Amino acid sequence: MRIILTLLITFSLHNLLDAQNEQNIIVNDDVIHLKIYGSGIPVLIINGGPGMNSDGFQSLAKIIGQSKMAIIYDQRGTGQSTLTKIDESTISMNSMVNDIEIIRNHLKLDKWIVFGHSFGGMLGSYYASKFPNRVQGLILSSSGGIDMRLFSNLNISSRLSKTERDSLNYWNNKITEGDTSYHARLQRGKFLAPAYLFDKSNVPIIAHRLTQGDLNINQLVFQNMRKIDFNCAEELKKFTAPVLIIQGKQDIIPENIGSYANNVLPNSTLVIVEKCGHYGWLDNSDKYFKSINRFLENFE
Repeated sequence: MRIILTLLITFSLHNLLDAQNEQNIIVNDDVIHLKIYGSGIPVLIINGGPGMNSDGFQSLAKIIGQSKMAIIYDQRGTGQSTLTKIDESTISMNSMVNDIEIIRNHLKLDKWIVFGHSFGGMLGSYYASKFPNRVQGLILSSSGGIDMRLFSNLNISSRLSKTERDSLNYWNNKITEGDTSYHARLQRGKFLAPAYLFDKSNVPIIAHRLTQGDLNINQLVFQNMRKIDFNCAEELKKFTAPVLIIQGKQDIIPENIGSYANNVLPNSTLVIVEKCGHYGWLDNSDKYFKSINRFLENFE
């Protein structure tokens, strides 16, 4: 395997806390793109999706980067991480875990804290089940869970009003008929975003985020998860590092998904944040970060 590094370092003129180290790791003809904020104990932040870049997680990384080294990266085939071919042979949970190990080895880190949000929590759990000795601590933020049980009854649109559902269906149909413009995708996001949020003033942020998904990659990942019968429970019963499981009381993720993971993981704590949907750092940042920071203090 041929791995080449290109390094780009940029510094914000406005705020040194925004200082970032931006890197490309080239593996054969493919690229893994990552950004680093801050210094200290490393925290890998795995964004949700699947099929989304890490752009929506920069604000979260900057906050964690105030006291730790926060690392975000574009998952394979998304954002600035490129693949020469995107199909079932290149998009899989195992290949995504391999990318994480390439990043860790490239950064010369023995261990790190893994912070996975939504689908990122599922990928982080899978990584912890495969490389438990490399995970110093695990944060599962509104995680989709450690197996596939979430998808047996998940109905995101049920959280929408009739007007929102009708409008969402209208824009879904427009996109299906071939209108893949940013405007159409943003309108779709505008009417889907309320399902994810307690504080509806954040709808524009999530609506824009929802325009960034790659449906093909999304489908390929879930196809692979079904193929491998994704289930980390048996391996994670032996995972002894500290784990924080945190999700909103009004999350699209049912509380029993977090409770099940809490029962499986022997050294875990479950925190349910009141007045909070799927994005804790937007809906209830004070309580969300209080729990995150308390957990991270254990590693200082």
